Amino acid sequence: MDNRRRSTAWLASATAAAVVAGGLALAVTAQSASAAPSVSTVSPFAVSGGASVPFTEYEAEAAATNGSAVGPDYTQSTVASEASGRRAVSLNGQGKYVEFTLTAPANAVDVAYNLPRGASGTVSVYVNGTKISQKLAVTAQYSYVDTSWIAGSKTHHFFDDSRIKLGQNLAVGAKVKLQLDAGDTGQATIDVADFEQVAGAASAPANSISVVSNGADATGSADSTSAFNTTIAQAKSQGKEVWIPSGDFKLGSTIQADGVTIRGAGNWYSVLHSSHLIDQTSASGNTKLYDFAVFGEVSVRNDGSPDSFVTGSLGPNSVVSGIWVQREKCGLWLTGNNNNLVVQNNRILGTTADGLNLDGSANGVQVKNNFLRNQGDDSLAMWSLGAPDTGNTFSNNTIVQPNLANGIAIYGGSNNTVSNNVIADTNALGGGIAISNQAFLQPFNPLSGTVTVSGNTLIRTGALNPNWGHPMGALRVDSYDYAINNDIRISNTTFIGSPYSDFEFVSGGGHGYTINGVTVSGATASNTGTVVVQAETPGSATFTNVTATGTGATGTYNCSYPANLPAFTINRGAGNSGWDSNWNDCSTWPQPGSGNPTTPPTTPPTTPASGNLAQGHPASDTGHSDVYVAGNAVDGNANSYWESTNNAFPQSLTVDLGAARTVGRVVLKLPPATAWAPRTETLSVLGSTDNNTYSTLKSSAGYTFNPASGNTVTIPVTPASARYVRLTITGNTGWPAGQISEFEVYSS
Repeated sequence: MDNRRRSTAWLASATAAAVVAGGLALAVTAQSASAAPSVSTVSPFAVSGGASVPFTEYEAEAAATNGSAVGPDYTQSTVASEASGRRAVSLNGQGKYVEFTLTAPANAVDVAYNLPRGASGTVSVYVNGTKISQKLAVTAQYSYVDTSWIAGSKTHHFFDDSRIKLGQNLAVGAKVKLQLDAGDTGQATIDVADFEQVAGAASAPANSISVVSNGADATGSADSTSAFNTTIAQAKSQGKEVWIPSGDFKLGSTIQADGVTIRGAGNWYSVLHSSHLIDQTSASGNTKLYDFAVFGEVSVRNDGSPDSFVTGSLGPNSVVSGIWVQREKCGLWLTGNNNNLVVQNNRILGTTADGLNLDGSANGVQVKNNFLRNQGDDSLAMWSLGAPDTGNTFSNNTIVQPNLANGIAIYGGSNNTVSNNVIADTNALGGGIAISNQAFLQPFNPLSGTVTVSGNTLIRTGALNPNWGHPMGALRVDSYDYAINNDIRISNTTFIGSPYSDFEFVSGGGHGYTINGVTVSGATASNTGTVVVQAETPGSATFTNVTATGTGATGTYNCSYPANLPAFTINRGAGNSGWDSNWNDCSTWPQPGSGNPTTPPTTPPTTPASGNLAQGHPASDTGHSDVYVAGNAVDGNANSYWESTNNAFPQSLTVDLGAARTVGRVVLKLPPATAWAPRTETLSVLGSTDNNTYSTLKSSAGYTFNPASGNTVTIPVTPASARYVRLTITGNTGWPAGQISEFEVYSS
């Protein structure tokens, strides 16, 4: 996570860390990848694999409407960019509607929608032309999430879900219209409608105790936490199940779910209202949770608060099945002993952070046949903190629109599997699947054993990282903090409409750590925006039976960072086609649909005669933190920054001007965002002609950066000739490290 802008203690949870993966400044002088990618219309439910869901999904833009089309658009922080298929329909004013014609029977619907910030109200519903009494309740309360401490994030999480039972069984061919009438909200954007034939409420098992028998209030008026915990204790002592009948139950505190079966009448009937339901550091196991819904009230992301359905441990041999989770920070954030846990047949919607995270020590966990939409971080993640996640499987899940990270991420661990998943429409700071050695915290357990990535379909995944203007691939292998040398087997992958690249091999921390041991066997890529393989660090991979059609720029981009490192070795086996050529200009990024430059540049850029002498020139440091490398200080972008190794003053930042130049003034900047509190950095300016002997151009002094005045400091120096200009920083009142976003050098 990135909270360096703040002077307060760092946040308790590291879920935010995942979103900066892959965000290195790979080429300081490279232009941004800014051209608009083309957008495919393939639905995540029109391909093989993924979850078997009980609903049929209908895209609003494919329905009858008198509203206005929104999108397609990949631009970060736009409503369309977070819509399924990057398209939706805007209803603005009375009489505007979208009407769906059913292709399967249904008696209920869940709608993904967006309202203007601060709005709430209703949407009227018509069935076969007749207005029904039920209305769809809509609100923007759970949308528009801001996470200013996460580098590169903007306002996101625009959509929410609302569901209703239609009160009748509708046959194929029935028409259901969502319309804005008098008294409804004035504007709404409709993304998708999931129509479902919901079975009747289940009956209580014979060997069960109802929470209502102990005073639980099924109307949701009174708090039922005590009644739930009493029932759980009785059921455990008597060897019975806990029964949750139809109703709405408010729980203001956590329940003790360990070694007991808790069963509901169905996730459309038994509804728990809780933002923090289960939180236990250890459990004996055999906890079984079945067939109810949990709706939270989480409208912000606070990583210091456990606002989740499940936090911690359910114990070994537990099951979570048939649960509908919505409006929580996380669905399940799992620590401790969850060995052989099965998480299946669930819906996790609208979380402000991860859908599910195996946070170390998980063994034999199966996460399968789940539907996840609109996560504010990784939808599914394994993070091997403390102890490795070993032998776990994410399989046959359908994931749509994680809006600030990856669909699936594997951070370290051993012998884990990602298979037969369908992932669509990732947004900023993430891709479809990430296999990564990014640690975030210690002790971290890097990748080992065999990582199996098989049979996955990635639709419109990958994104432009806003920190650097650097594209991220649909499937990323990342030696972020450690080299990768174990067996990574990627097979039978389908890429559809990747906006930038398909495969990416990168050392996201900017260290150039190698990647080896990767075999890619069987992949099809259609209508990729830029390149099939984007390689940015040394190492090798073997490719067989990888075919591509409609690629926008060329076959491969192979430019390692740092630039003095060898290129990635692409071993081409049999059966490859459609991606033979290589991008021939490492000073620029391929643009979507641009084709390949005809000739590479023959000479490097010349040093400017005046103006900022440092921009675009090589920069080095005595140490840096995470992705905050020296090159960020000379990239011309005040929103990216260098940060030295923490708690290790003094630290230095040096720029090579390419030739001896007269140096008369230095301008230093920090990001202009007001999230950066004022701070004073103590530093000196030095110059050298040979990078060995340095003279002082400005003695050490304190310089105050204040966002109210642009976070800019100007330092006149005694004019001198220097090729190398160095800052030596000995203190910072805002953070225990040197921090500079722009290091500008002028002759006068």
